[in-house]
Amino acid sequence: MADLPAYLLRHTVTVEPLTGEGPYGPEYGPAAEVRCFIDDKRRLVRDKTGAQVVSETTVFMPLATTCPVGSRVTLPTGRESTVLTSLRRDGGGLPTPDHLEVNLQ
Repeated sequence: MADLPAYLLRHTVTVEPLTGEGPYGPEYGPAAEVRCFIDDKRRLVRDKTGAQVVSETTVFMPLATTCPVGSRVTLPTGRESTVLTSLRRDGGGLPTPDHLEVNLQ
């Protein structure tokens, strides 16, 4: 497995992975700082229900990162966002830059 090169991981975000729904709404696991690459570009994506939604930011993280749909991510600017899609980009042993691609609200 070839992870994203370290020189590309120029940013740090805080990820609070969604663990489930409680009586008062979403429940999150412990916050973790994750080195990543951030691409602030508006694009149209499909959410977990298949509806088209607008993503404001795409974050590329190491493949081992736990960041399921619905997780809370805090960007370096302080903006908190919710994960719309979380896609594993795994080359299955090929020499590709394996990573987790996360689209944020």
